Amino acid sequence: MQESVEIIIRTFTSFILLWIFFLILGKQTIAQKTYHLYIASITLGTIAGNLAFNIKIKFMYFIIAFIILGAVVFILNLIAVKNPHIRKWIAGEPAILIQNGEILTESMERMRYSLDSLQQALRIKDIFNLEEVECAILEINGSLSVLKKPHYRSTTKEDLKQLSFNKSVPVELIYNGKILLENLTASTYDEKWIMNELSKRNLAVNEITYAVIGSKGNLYIDLKEN
Repeated sequence: MQESVEIIIRTFTSFILLWIFFLILGKQTIAQKTYHLYIASITLGTIAGNLAFNIKIKFMYFIIAFIILGAVVFILNLIAVKNPHIRKWIAGEPAILIQNGEILTESMERMRYSLDSLQQALRIKDIFNLEEVECAILEINGSLSVLKKPHYRSTTKEDLKQLSFNKSVPVELIYNGKILLENLTASTYDEKWIMNELSKRNLAVNEITYAVIGSKGNLYIDLKEN
């Protein structure tokens, strides 16, 4: 009887701890969008399950393990938000698999993503012909984002106004008050161009949270103080 009561208490405790963990870290933990959140979800679930039923191990040991792991994940989340350079090691980064209608073989091999997997992901999006794809990006949560070539897209009023406009992959230029120099080398936009555009708007780099060149070539800027 005493063991049954202990299991009941442990089960409720494990449920409450998991609930608190997901409340603190937010909905992105449920979606498991990053490497560390995926690992944390599995590990914390295992700890919570053992806490509920494994009465051979002291109750406090599970609590300590849960708190330590939860704190580690919380700190990693903060670092990933504040520092884009470290973020890609913690959370991973999107990978371009198709660009300008061409499959990037090196990128596919680096991500260990087979052609069969790519075709399957495209079929899920009702794309059965690779010729239709202008750009495909493998997101950090494993989903595939696809941009079709202009003549395969559903035409909108906005498209009719910009039929002659060339599309391109968005390029992040500034993140959290810092210029992303590694992105400049891979694009047609250099530091001088960025500073000139900011000068036109009477802005400084440290005033900007996020700046990106969109697929239509437009510059989007989000300020720290809106």
